[in-house]
Amino acid sequence: MTQMPGLLDIEAIRKDFPLLDRVVHDGKKIVYLDSAATSQKPRQVLDALNEYYERHNANVHRGVYLVAEEATALYEGARDKVAAFINAPSRDEVIFTKNASESLNLVANMLGWADEPYRVDRETEIAITEMEHHSNIVPWQLLAQRTGAKLKWFGLTDDGRLDLSNIEEVITEKTKIVSFTLVSNLLGTVNPVEAIVRRAQDVGALVLIDASQAAPHMPLDVQALGADFVAFTGHKMCGPTGIGVLWGRQELLEDLPPFLGGGEMIETVSMHSSTYAPAPHKFEAGTPPIAQAVGLGAAVDYLSAIGMDKIAAHEHAITEYAVKRLQEVPDLRIIGPTTAEDRGAAISFVLGDIHPHDVGQVLDEQGIAVRVGHHCARPVCLRYGIPATTRASFYLYSSPADVDALIDGLEHVRNFFG
Repeated sequence: MTQMPGLLDIEAIRKDFPLLDRVVHDGKKIVYLDSAATSQKPRQVLDALNEYYERHNANVHRGVYLVAEEATALYEGARDKVAAFINAPSRDEVIFTKNASESLNLVANMLGWADEPYRVDRETEIAITEMEHHSNIVPWQLLAQRTGAKLKWFGLTDDGRLDLSNIEEVITEKTKIVSFTLVSNLLGTVNPVEAIVRRAQDVGALVLIDASQAAPHMPLDVQALGADFVAFTGHKMCGPTGIGVLWGRQELLEDLPPFLGGGEMIETVSMHSSTYAPAPHKFEAGTPPIAQAVGLGAAVDYLSAIGMDKIAAHEHAITEYAVKRLQEVPDLRIIGPTTAEDRGAAISFVLGDIHPHDVGQVLDEQGIAVRVGHHCARPVCLRYGIPATTRASFYLYSSPADVDALIDGLEHVRNFFG
């Protein structure tokens, strides 16, 4: 195996992930390169889920019997773990959702229903970027359509970076919310948070950061980011599906209206009116994703035990190696930054005139799992004049051998299509 500085003990880590031992086509062991879509789950998380369902399964917060109290302790304990993981000032600022998309929609709806000074209406503007996942585009389009607000966005440079040359035109005195991704799921670009946040604060706009592609891969400190809201999802960071997180500043969560109504989010209810529970429960209507939160807590434990600094260093080394090797492939064009500087571990590319779906299918026959399509970021594909891309994405269990297998697989693709 290729040796390079910064790598984790990959063999030891891979033993924690059962699926990575799976044999797929013609006796080939799977090479999993789709962690940007969803990560694999370590045994520690799977065991926590089984333990919850087998020993502690009950609804939370209301039951006074032993198992219900255990379930509540596990659920709220997961909130404590997430708060520590992202350096939240208060556990009450951590809201559990079903995914990052719901977290982003939650903020968009709160601002549409809010009173001044937060309310988005026809006199205000919303700022996003051209590199966003659809989950950070469509909610703002819907809000703009409902309220009459103007939607504006930052464009992209030819090398896959945000074009901030017109930042004072995109973020103006009318801007109420600036929402952008910390790391692009298609381009891999790590965005310049400080410059955007500074401009937003200068005009009094709120800032929402989509950290779905950041939380699994690097230390995430919500206080250092300077944002007002941060959203991410559990299934990309070794946790189960069905659990997401929205962090928000306490004073905002107190002032803004709830997104969903129902059980648990109330303080009192009469047939005439209702009052609401304090955050975070104000934003967690109904039975929450209890087992999923427990699984996310186990994932946080797992990642924290390894160390997010070490995971980031490992992925940087793998990404640097992958970018270098991919540029050795004839007719291959990386869509996004072509160095490992300020980029994450998702690398999208096109291979000559071979359609990405064909690339993905032939790679699959070699046991190599990659993503193909526009990756829920179609405006990026339109910007660069391509119908789709092939995306290889890496994580803490990825190895240089995985990169080598990809390169060999792409050579097979080129030979197959002549």
